[in-house]
Amino acid sequence: MRARPLTLLQDDLVDYDTAMRRMTDLVGQRQRDERPDTLWLLSHPSIYTVGRRTPAAHLPDPSHGIPVAETGRGGQLTYHGPGQLVGYLIVKLGEEEGIVDYVREVELRLVEALGKLGLPAERRDTPPGSELLTGVWTTETGRKIISIGMRQSRGVTSHGFALNVDGDLTPWNWAVACGMPDVDMTSVQRELGTASMPQVREVVAEAFEAA
Repeated sequence: MRARPLTLLQDDLVDYDTAMRRMTDLVGQRQRDERPDTLWLLSHPSIYTVGRRTPAAHLPDPSHGIPVAETGRGGQLTYHGPGQLVGYLIVKLGEEEGIVDYVREVELRLVEALGKLGLPAERRDTPPGSELLTGVWTTETGRKIISIGMRQSRGVTSHGFALNVDGDLTPWNWAVACGMPDVDMTSVQRELGTASMPQVREVVAEAFEAA
């Protein structure tokens, strides 16, 4: 895996719409070479985000009171909430790179981070005709712990990943996550019995060479 040092930005809880506006600004700055490649770590208040291909049948029951926002990233429905670490990646890709290549790199870097936390994990290849298996799964229990959805515009990536650390997993059960009705979403807390958001932030930043 090539060396790719990033500049690190960190915030705590940021409203999703506010974050999207700032991410758009960061992408524009990177496209104009006004800033370096960047990893922005943060969390969001409870919200579901849906990709362009998300079927209506996968949406949550509105009686739960959690808003749903359409997003320009790839992938399908994802839940965000407190206790989840979101990472937005604003990276200018090389001429020989595509967004799929970079997503694979992101998966491998996150597998490395989880390994340092003592949680063996893996990325998966998508069998022909199956729903795209983008993300990271725990090796021992086979549960999905990280969702990834990204896009590329004028050579610069946006959006990124969502790593469940120690938040409430119940909202995942109120919708069809990632286009997979049978997926079992998990968290660092569920797998290890303990979790520290500051520690997870540190190892993730290290895995992305972000400072």
